[in-house]
Amino acid sequence: MAARALTKALWGIRPPRAVAAGFPSAGLQYANAASAEPARLKADVSDKVLNQPLEKPDYFRVSELFSLKDLFDARVHLGHKQGCRHRLMEPYLYGCRLGQDIIDLDQTVELLQQALNFTAHVAYRGGIILFISRQRQFVHLVENAAKSCGEYAHTRYWQGGLLTNAHIQYGPGVRLPDLIVFLSTLNNVFQPHVGIRDAAKMNIPTVGVVDSNCNPCLVTYPVPGNDDTPCAMEMYCRLFTMTINRAKDTRRRVELVHSIAAAPASST
Repeated sequence: MAARALTKALWGIRPPRAVAAGFPSAGLQYANAASAEPARLKADVSDKVLNQPLEKPDYFRVSELFSLKDLFDARVHLGHKQGCRHRLMEPYLYGCRLGQDIIDLDQTVELLQQALNFTAHVAYRGGIILFISRQRQFVHLVENAAKSCGEYAHTRYWQGGLLTNAHIQYGPGVRLPDLIVFLSTLNNVFQPHVGIRDAAKMNIPTVGVVDSNCNPCLVTYPVPGNDDTPCAMEMYCRLFTMTINRAKDTRRRVELVHSIAAAPASST
């Protein structure tokens, strides 16, 4: 079920297939065998490169990047006070100790692996990934994480309509991000980030770290965890950076292998 949903979501960012070249004759297009064969081989290689990661549930081996003990050491399990708890976060809580919510790390491990796996597939297919956080103390951390993996970050005030009115603010033909990673889904203690609502309106998939005081409803891949502690934020940024770089390196390696394998066939 999860693999089928992932395949359906990734189908929307699949690049267009190559078209066979031809030459005009009396207003018609004719393609000869010499011009159509390289285009066909290139299309076959492109299909193999795109479909190969979908054959395995953990093709990029994101489960090797962290363990439950790593999350515990980074204090990912620490939530907010019980009085700040959002009712929709109760299924993700293990319990409450001394008035502070404790997040269930068993669920966090599974959901974080799913979020990292989806992020890797988007990066593998050349998608644009946008990191978002409104916490001032983590501005440089988030921006450096996005820069280190060749993606984008938005850590300032979110102006309404950046996604919904992008064709008006930036002109026609602007490309929206293929995935938005919210390292914090709140503007302050109680106000949710406006970008989550705008991304849902534009059908842009989102990955979000949701603390015990957050609303996980509009987040495509919610990751229950602490979003205030510096060591936890550093771990999130490191995991997403490693995942994106691993996916891009895998894409380059797979393309090289398939191009070398297709070279003798095209020469003959």
